[in-house]
Amino acid sequence: MPAVLSIGGIEIDVVFKDIKNVHLSVYPPTGRVRISAPRRMTLENIRLFVIGKIGWIRRHQSKITGQAREMPREYLERESHYVWGHRYLLAIREDNAKPAVTLGNRQLLLRMPKDASADLREVMLLEWYRAELRERAAVVLAKWAKCLDVRLSHFYIQRMKTKWGSSNPARRTVRLNLELAKFSPECLDYVALHEIAHFVEPNHSDRFRAVLDQNMPGWRIVRDRLNEGPLPAIS
Repeated sequence: MPAVLSIGGIEIDVVFKDIKNVHLSVYPPTGRVRISAPRRMTLENIRLFVIGKIGWIRRHQSKITGQAREMPREYLERESHYVWGHRYLLAIREDNAKPAVTLGNRQLLLRMPKDASADLREVMLLEWYRAELRERAAVVLAKWAKCLDVRLSHFYIQRMKTKWGSSNPARRTVRLNLELAKFSPECLDYVALHEIAHFVEPNHSDRFRAVLDQNMPGWRIVRDRLNEGPLPAIS
């Protein structure tokens, strides 16, 4: 059963799994702390483990909470939006044509009916991002599935607050954060490899890292670049 520990003013979510080692994570955007622990481990032992890691946890929380954030989007003319790591200015054309989004030379053109609300503009743009990510992700995930000789049944795209991706090896599925469409393609490549690698090794073990090292020697640099990029605004 999941549990919650409170140590030094920090709340830690504890999840027990069929694993050999303890895994400690601090997640953006709020610095939430989570521990995955072997089922045999007692809460008292987990408490002692956390006490020994308090300094590490606080440093990572401070880094995350101080990380740059995107300003809330209003979907107005000449507003900045990022697509595959490049900055574009939003251009809005209101006419009777079918709603559409077109990526031009440093410009992201959004065609909408007259007097379209900001909410409708947001929906249109998010759906365009989703289509962009789905097209590229299909190719990248298939590449890594073939490379690691595993079968991918399906992948999903959704807005995620604390993860760039997740996987379910039993169901052979992967979930990707919609925000990846705003970062450089190498970030998507890394996240895709990371999640497909979990089909080979479920945990972040030495074997898991060896799979990443073998297939993407510079994955740590890409991971840090992704995690240090601007976070979405918290709504």
